[in-house]
Amino acid sequence: MPKSRFDPAVTALLDEHHHPLREAIDALRATVLAADPSIVEGVKWNTASFRTEDWFATVNGPKQTKEPMLVLHAGAKAKGTSLRGAVKDPDGMLRWLGDDRAIVVFADRADVERRGAAVKKVLRSWIAAL
Repeated sequence: MPKSRFDPAVTALLDEHHHPLREAIDALRATVLAADPSIVEGVKWNTASFRTEDWFATVNGPKQTKEPMLVLHAGAKAKGTSLRGAVKDPDGMLRWLGDDRAIVVFADRADVERRGAAVKKVLRSWIAAL
């Protein structure tokens, strides 16, 4: 796990919120960061978010406590980008919320870790499609 790549500001924010899904969120953070060396973590929308050139993914915020979730999007502002059909998702993990937004929902930390390789492939495809 690339915990050394965790942004200290994100870690401090999650510590402050005492998020009940913290173990799963940390596993998600590590998975996203391990997908590509160009991915950088930061605080956006009051939670852990990820960017290369622009923001493209966010994990559960402090008020979203039902299940671990990764939200994939086309950036901070709508660009009219259609990613549906352009992103490879051979395992059918993506639940599309629009043409430029999808989520991946996990049961728990073990589920994040079990599906980590498939998530990384989807993330690489997502970034390439942006």
